[in-house]
Amino acid sequence: MTLASAQLKFLPSQFSRTNSFYRNVRLAIRKGSKSQTRSEWCGVMGTEMTDRIALFIDGASLHNTVRSLGFEVDFRRLLTEFGKHGQIVRAYFYTVMRDDEFSSIKPLVDWLDYNGYAVRTKPAKEHDDGEGRRRMRRNIGVELAVDALEIARRIDQAFLFSGDGDLRVIVEAIRRMGVRVTIVSSIRTKSPMIADELRREADVFLELETLRASIERPPHPIAPE
Repeated sequence: MTLASAQLKFLPSQFSRTNSFYRNVRLAIRKGSKSQTRSEWCGVMGTEMTDRIALFIDGASLHNTVRSLGFEVDFRRLLTEFGKHGQIVRAYFYTVMRDDEFSSIKPLVDWLDYNGYAVRTKPAKEHDDGEGRRRMRRNIGVELAVDALEIARRIDQAFLFSGDGDLRVIVEAIRRMGVRVTIVSSIRTKSPMIADELRREADVFLELETLRASIERPPHPIAPE
């Protein structure tokens, strides 16, 4: 299933449209996603093929979500899929690393850096939780907020791959600047991977599992004995 035919959760209370818009939305949902062409879905979403798009990928959140769904992401296919629906101005990938994680994640970070992604890394910082236990802080909110506010005037749509409720304020801010925001996460895992307040703030919620066929990494072939 492609992005164009993915099941979308519309939140009409978050933005004003005409009654005919809502009729089109309900009609599209009743017909079923498989019957929708890309142009029909673009019309329902208010998306044009000339729209300027930015992707904001919370690496840790995406990793945990797809792992719960039972697949891995092919980041080349992900760019290709979203590129079908507009001009990708920038695709950001955010990750926090501890020193002992560097060797395992470095190949992915290097690949992304050379293949169309703007990679933002920051060192994980330990802190005392007040009860004598050491905790790891892995928040990428500041970096994502800076990038989102800088690019907001140059894009029409933002796709945020995260379920972190702390990002709600960022979504609210760029929506006020005229950017349509789609949250890409999942509620089909054993426990929902998205905070309710983040989902409510977005224009559209896109269930990640519906993109599986378009962005899944093919299994590695088994070498013959």
